[in-house]
Amino acid sequence: MADKILFIDRDGTLIEEPEDNQVDQLEKVRLVPGVIPALIELARIGYRFVMISNQDGLGTAAFPKERFELCQNHVLALFSTQGITFDEIFICPHLPDEGCECRKPRAGLLTRFLAETDIDMSASAVIGDRETDLELAERIGVSGMLVEPGGERATSWPGIVDFLRHSDRKAAIERNTSETRIKVSVNLDNEGPIQVSTGIGFFDHMLEQISKHGGFSLSLQCVGDLGVDDHHTVEDVAICLGTALRNALGSKHGIGRYGFVAPMDESEARVSIDLSGRGRFVFNGQFPTERVGGLATEMIEHFFRSLSDSVGAALHIEVFGQNSHHMAEASFKSVGRALRQAFRLDGTELPSTKGTLS
Repeated sequence: MADKILFIDRDGTLIEEPEDNQVDQLEKVRLVPGVIPALIELARIGYRFVMISNQDGLGTAAFPKERFELCQNHVLALFSTQGITFDEIFICPHLPDEGCECRKPRAGLLTRFLAETDIDMSASAVIGDRETDLELAERIGVSGMLVEPGGERATSWPGIVDFLRHSDRKAAIERNTSETRIKVSVNLDNEGPIQVSTGIGFFDHMLEQISKHGGFSLSLQCVGDLGVDDHHTVEDVAICLGTALRNALGSKHGIGRYGFVAPMDESEARVSIDLSGRGRFVFNGQFPTERVGGLATEMIEHFFRSLSDSVGAALHIEVFGQNSHHMAEASFKSVGRALRQAFRLDGTELPSTKGTLS
C-alpha cells in the first residue's frame, strides 16, 4: 500500500521562527501551538513525516553548522519524547541568490526520496508557513497547507488534522496483463458517479449494484479476453476492485468494520463481512442455471472469493432462491449493503483490540 507522507517545514511550522543569532539558545525554542497532539493523531491514522527546510547560509562563518545542530538535536529530542519521528530530514544550506536546485520551492532535495518511495499522492501534503511551501507542493503533485501565517489559505494544526482525517478516502488502480487491461478508481466518501464497462453486460449491472448499495463512487473499465471466456475478466476485476477498496480504506481508523443483509423477490442473500485485513471466504448457494446473460454463474462465487482475498476481508455469503438472476442480484446488493456499513466512519478509533487491522 502506498504511504501517506507529510513533507513538513521546520521554522514557523514545527517550531516558532527563531530570531537571528538565537538558533543555539535552546530556552528560546518554542513549539508551534498544537503541533505535538496534531502529529500524534496524524501518525495514529497512518501518516509518515519528512522534514524539509531551507537554512540560509548553513555551514558558513555567520551560521556555523554546530549552532544549527545544537538546536536541531534539541527539536528532534522534543518530538521524540512524544513518539514523533521523521523518516527523512532534508536541509538546504544555500542562499536564495545561489540558484540551488534543492532549495524550496524547487524539489531537488526530494528527488531520491520521491523515486524510491511509493507515495499516495492524493493523501499526502506539504505543510509549511510560506508561499514557497505551496509552490513545492504543486511541483511534486500533492496538496499544500499553511500553518497560521495569516492570509486566506492559512489554518491551525488542529484544522490540518481535521482536514486530513476527513478527506475523501479514494484510490486508483491500473493493471495490465496479457489477459486483461483494467483501470479502477473508487471514492468511499462519494456516492457517485458510477461508470462500469467490462464487456459483460450482466456483470456490469452487478458491479453497479455493489457500488450503488455500498455508497461509494466507482469508475471501472476492463478490456479482457472474452473470446476465450469470462474467467480472466471476472477474476481480475475482483482483484483490482478489492485492491482499490483496501487502499482507499487506508489505516481503517474510525470505520464500522463489520457489515451485515437483502431479499430479491423469491431469492434471499445473507451476507456477513469483517474488514479484518485477512481474506477468508465462505459461500453457500446453488444457482439453478449455468449462465445469467453473458456471465457464467460459477464465476459469481469466484468473483467474491477473489474480492475477499484482495480487499482483505472475511466474507460469508449464503444465497437461496429459484431464479439465478435474482439470486445473483441479491448477492451483489447484499454485499454492497454490508460494505456500506463496514466502510462508514464512526469516530476515530481503530476498531481492534489488537491495535491493527492487517
